[in-house]
Amino acid sequence: MDIASQMILFANVVDHGSFSATARALGLTPSAVSKQISQLEDRLGVRLLNRSTRHISTTLEGRTFYERCAEISAGVTRAEELAQSFSGRPQGNLRIAATVAFGKACLMPLMPAFTASFPEVTVALELTDRQIDLSDSDYDLAIRFPEQITDTSLVACKLSSSKRHLCASPAYLEAHGAPQTPDDLKDHNCLRISTVANWNDWHFRKGEETWTFAATGNFDANSADAVYHATLAGLGIAQLSSYLVDPDIAAGRLITLLPEYEEKATDIFAVYSDKRNLSPKVRVFIDYLVEHFRPLPH
Repeated sequence: MDIASQMILFANVVDHGSFSATARALGLTPSAVSKQISQLEDRLGVRLLNRSTRHISTTLEGRTFYERCAEISAGVTRAEELAQSFSGRPQGNLRIAATVAFGKACLMPLMPAFTASFPEVTVALELTDRQIDLSDSDYDLAIRFPEQITDTSLVACKLSSSKRHLCASPAYLEAHGAPQTPDDLKDHNCLRISTVANWNDWHFRKGEETWTFAATGNFDANSADAVYHATLAGLGIAQLSSYLVDPDIAAGRLITLLPEYEEKATDIFAVYSDKRNLSPKVRVFIDYLVEHFRPLPH
């Protein structure tokens, strides 16, 4: 393997965190990956990785070297995508980031039909509610809510809208009662999402009057999905998207609170960096999402 290929392989090892994970991703054996990295270290005369039986980590020299290798790897990927775009045929690995709850509830059911329609496209989906930098990452696009979009250089395509319902389980309400106004929430256990601070500012509207309540309580989690399950378990009150809670509200597992004070619907976007080439695989996936979500009432 030439040095350029070894550098790209090294970047993959650091990104995946182990030889075995890299081997699975690239269709190699862990021993073959380890051998190539050892040859790269011998060639450079520098130790790049600290190895133990459980994990690997970069040395100081390895971390500095990784930054350059990652640039080269990203450049090769972009060049490959540009070449693929000339054919106009959707193909290659489509890297998507989506919030945990939306990914599970709304994206996963769409994957079988999409991959069947475009068999040359493979999908790598990461479910995360944390902030991500699309302009400096390997993601092709992300599914995001307005509170998560802080980079004004991103291109955003609206997919749909979703209401947010204030709700709690019957068990919680039996034990603690139901709030009658937004001001009553200060006396309740309000569940928080730790990854996006603005999600914990609950907005209410009644006529011309508006309220913003900063949720406080004894529980927070790093995804709306976890808060949703905590709400079902009776831990407290939460403000959650309609695509998550509508079935539970209809079945009586959750009760809508303060419906006369509900805020307006929030939009859901597919976003991507204008610095990246919009390859056919990205274009057809966005078109697929728009076709599916736009007709929905929420």
